[in-house]
Amino acid sequence: MKFDCRDDIIQLTPLWKGERFPTGRPRVPDDILRRIAKTTIEEMWMPLYIRGYKYQFEGRLKRSNPDMPVMVGRAVTAVYMPTRPDLANYLMEYAHKEEGRKGNFNQWPLEDLVEDDVVILDMYDKVREGCPLGGNLSTLISNKTKRGGAIVWGGVRDLNQIQGIKNAQFYYRDTDPTPFLESMLVGLNVPCHIGMAVCMPGDVVLGTASGVIFIPAHLAETCVIDAEKSHARDIWGFQRLHEGKYTAAQIDSAWEVGMWEDFCDWFQTDPEAKPYSHLNFDKEVEDARNGIFRTFEEEMNEGQRLSQPSTRW
Repeated sequence: MKFDCRDDIIQLTPLWKGERFPTGRPRVPDDILRRIAKTTIEEMWMPLYIRGYKYQFEGRLKRSNPDMPVMVGRAVTAVYMPTRPDLANYLMEYAHKEEGRKGNFNQWPLEDLVEDDVVILDMYDKVREGCPLGGNLSTLISNKTKRGGAIVWGGVRDLNQIQGIKNAQFYYRDTDPTPFLESMLVGLNVPCHIGMAVCMPGDVVLGTASGVIFIPAHLAETCVIDAEKSHARDIWGFQRLHEGKYTAAQIDSAWEVGMWEDFCDWFQTDPEAKPYSHLNFDKEVEDARNGIFRTFEEEMNEGQRLSQPSTRW
């Protein structure tokens, strides 16, 4: 086996058609990351859910830096298991001799980090004797990723030192003073999970006070457009609720033509809509004029149909 194998990563992410890192990991453009950083977990969750991606969010985590409201980056994944001596010895010897790696299993996922990366460490929820990150490695992550960080489905140590890092965010299950022991790395940039959420190498990671969500690279632009549309509609909706023009039931239901026309007038003239001027609502308005109002279940069915590859295996 190889760690961080380019051919395997490309095979695992065939729907991504854009630029890739030398290792094969999808490289979602910087401008998409910056746009996702202005959305919320809920706004990104919906377009994923209706397309059948139901296991992308995990909220059962603590975070190191409450003063950093949003973390966004590209996932570098690592999967660990409890140590089995024969396998652990083979993996260590192979990585040292064949791949030129040095040090221990918990250091290898950090070797090739770049700006805007987020390290995803699937530590099978181990805390005691299972802390892959402490003060030193967290400092290394912050220096390499600039504003990224890490998500650990397990424990961390040296929390006081980690909390002193202000340019990065670290999500974790709990803390323990014990170091990284009795665990082995079995996959680097392979599918992994953080709780009930599935993460692939190159996924866009969005972390907030609510938790973390993993957005498949090939859906990042589509989802951020849907999220931005939702955000723009919310701004208008909050204004109209404050004015008493519509009820909450009207705002939360499918909009009829008159409401869409009111929204479009606002969208073209209100300064709060200016950041979203690149969006187009023609299809939504046309559907309303034609009396097409989809239920949540219908949205899900349509989203899942569009997300399916053209060839069934």
